Amino acid sequence: MSETHDLEDESATRALGASLVGRLKAGDVVFLEGELGAGKTTLIRGLVEALGHTGPVRSPTFNLVQTFDTVPPVMHADLYRLTTHKGIGIEDYLESHLCLIEWPDRAVGLVPEGTAWTVEIAFAGAGRTATVTTPKG
Repeated sequence: MSETHDLEDESATRALGASLVGRLKAGDVVFLEGELGAGKTTLIRGLVEALGHTGPVRSPTFNLVQTFDTVPPVMHADLYRLTTHKGIGIEDYLESHLCLIEWPDRAVGLVPEGTAWTVEIAFAGAGRTATVTTPKG
Protein backbone atom coordinates (compact mmCIF):
# COMPACT_ATOMS: atom_id res chain seq x y z
CA MET A 1 0.00 0.00 0.00
CA SER A 2 1.29 3.46 -0.88
CA GLU A 3 0.42 6.93 0.34
CA THR A 4 1.59 10.22 -1.10
CA HIS A 5 2.36 13.37 0.89
CA ASP A 6 3.00 16.89 -0.38
CA LEU A 7 5.84 18.46 1.59
CA GLU A 8 5.92 22.24 1.39
CA ASP A 9 9.09 22.73 3.43
CA GLU A 10 11.60 21.21 5.83
CA SER A 11 9.19 21.23 8.77
CA ALA A 12 6.64 19.22 6.74
CA THR A 13 9.35 16.69 5.87
CA ARG A 14 10.32 16.36 9.54
CA ALA A 15 6.66 16.03 10.51
CA LEU A 16 6.22 13.17 8.05
CA GLY A 17 9.20 11.41 9.62
CA ALA A 18 7.71 11.92 13.09
CA SER A 19 4.35 10.56 11.91
CA LEU A 20 5.96 7.24 11.00
CA VAL A 21 7.13 6.57 14.56
CA GLY A 22 4.00 4.77 15.74
CA ARG A 23 4.04 2.53 12.68
CA LEU A 24 7.65 1.33 12.79
CA LYS A 25 9.42 -1.05 15.17
CA ALA A 26 12.76 -2.76 15.75
CA GLY A 27 13.35 -5.20 12.91
CA ASP A 28 11.74 -2.95 10.30
CA VAL A 29 13.84 -1.70 7.38
CA VAL A 30 13.04 1.59 5.65
CA PHE A 31 14.68 2.32 2.31
CA LEU A 32 14.89 6.05 1.56
CA GLU A 33 15.12 7.00 -2.10
CA GLY A 34 15.61 10.37 -3.75
CA GLU A 35 18.15 12.65 -5.34
CA LEU A 36 20.86 14.43 -3.39
CA GLY A 37 19.22 17.16 -1.33
CA ALA A 38 15.70 15.75 -1.65
CA GLY A 39 15.22 15.51 2.11
CA LYS A 40 15.99 11.93 3.09
CA THR A 41 18.08 12.89 6.12
CA THR A 42 15.59 15.61 7.06
CA LEU A 43 12.83 12.99 7.24
CA ILE A 44 15.10 10.76 9.34
CA ARG A 45 15.85 13.73 11.62
CA GLY A 46 12.12 14.17 12.28
CA LEU A 47 11.69 10.48 13.00
CA VAL A 48 14.66 10.18 15.36
CA GLU A 49 13.74 13.38 17.20
CA ALA A 50 10.17 12.09 17.66
CA LEU A 51 11.71 9.04 19.34
CA GLY A 52 13.33 11.38 21.88
CA HIS A 53 16.84 11.89 20.50
CA THR A 54 18.03 15.41 21.33
CA GLY A 55 21.49 15.49 19.73
CA PRO A 56 22.48 16.15 16.14
CA VAL A 57 21.16 13.94 13.34
CA ARG A 58 23.46 14.13 10.36
CA SER A 59 23.77 11.98 7.31
CA PRO A 60 26.48 9.37 7.93
CA THR A 61 27.90 9.88 4.44
CA PHE A 62 31.50 9.40 5.59
CA ASN A 63 31.17 7.12 8.63
CA LEU A 64 28.45 5.14 6.75
CA VAL A 65 26.48 3.99 9.82
CA GLN A 66 25.13 5.95 12.77
CA THR A 67 23.07 4.57 15.66
CA PHE A 68 20.69 6.25 18.06
CA ASP A 69 19.90 4.94 21.54
CA THR A 70 16.14 5.43 21.27
CA VAL A 71 13.19 3.08 21.74
CA PRO A 72 13.29 1.34 19.38
CA PRO A 73 17.00 1.79 18.70
CA VAL A 74 17.71 3.24 15.26
CA MET A 75 20.47 2.47 12.77
CA HIS A 76 20.89 5.01 9.94
CA ALA A 77 23.10 4.05 7.00
CA ASP A 78 24.05 6.21 4.03
CA LEU A 79 25.36 4.08 1.17
CA TYR A 80 25.93 6.94 -1.29
CA ARG A 81 29.69 6.46 -1.50
CA LEU A 82 29.48 2.66 -1.85
CA THR A 83 28.53 0.17 -4.53
CA THR A 84 27.23 -2.43 -2.06
CA HIS A 85 26.15 -2.69 1.59
CA LYS A 86 28.37 -5.72 2.13
CA GLY A 87 31.23 -5.40 4.58
CA ILE A 88 29.98 -2.50 6.72
CA GLY A 89 27.95 -4.54 9.22
CA ILE A 90 24.37 -3.46 8.49
CA GLU A 91 23.28 -7.08 8.94
CA ASP A 92 24.20 -6.84 12.63
CA TYR A 93 21.35 -4.37 13.20
CA LEU A 94 18.51 -5.95 11.21
CA GLU A 95 16.77 -7.70 14.11
CA SER A 96 17.51 -5.32 16.97
CA HIS A 97 17.12 -1.87 15.37
CA LEU A 98 14.80 0.12 13.17
CA CYS A 99 17.05 0.33 10.12
CA LEU A 100 16.92 3.45 7.93
CA ILE A 101 18.93 3.10 4.74
CA GLU A 102 19.64 5.85 2.22
CA TRP A 103 20.58 4.84 -1.34
CA PRO A 104 18.98 1.37 -1.16
CA ASP A 105 20.04 0.49 -4.70
CA ARG A 106 23.36 -0.40 -3.02
CA ALA A 107 21.58 -2.73 -0.54
CA VAL A 108 20.26 -5.29 -3.03
CA GLY A 109 19.79 -8.63 -1.29
CA LEU A 110 19.98 -7.19 2.24
CA VAL A 111 16.39 -8.17 3.02
CA PRO A 112 13.88 -10.28 1.09
CA GLU A 113 12.11 -8.33 -1.65
CA GLY A 114 8.86 -6.76 -0.50
CA THR A 115 9.71 -6.79 3.22
CA ALA A 116 11.08 -3.25 3.55
CA TRP A 117 9.21 0.02 3.78
CA THR A 118 10.11 2.52 1.06
CA VAL A 119 10.02 6.30 1.27
CA GLU A 120 10.68 8.01 -2.04
CA ILE A 121 11.14 11.78 -1.92
CA ALA A 122 11.06 13.76 -5.15
CA PHE A 123 11.37 17.44 -5.97
CA ALA A 124 8.01 19.00 -6.83
CA GLY A 125 8.18 22.69 -7.67
CA ALA A 126 9.44 24.54 -4.59
CA GLY A 127 8.57 21.60 -2.33
CA ARG A 128 8.76 17.84 -2.35
CA THR A 129 6.46 14.86 -2.75
CA ALA A 130 7.00 11.78 -0.60
CA THR A 131 5.56 8.37 -1.37
CA VAL A 132 5.52 5.96 1.55
CA THR A 133 5.07 2.29 0.62
CA THR A 134 4.47 -0.32 3.29
CA PRO A 135 5.84 -3.86 2.98
CA LYS A 136 3.81 -6.48 1.19
CA GLY A 137 1.98 -9.03 3.30
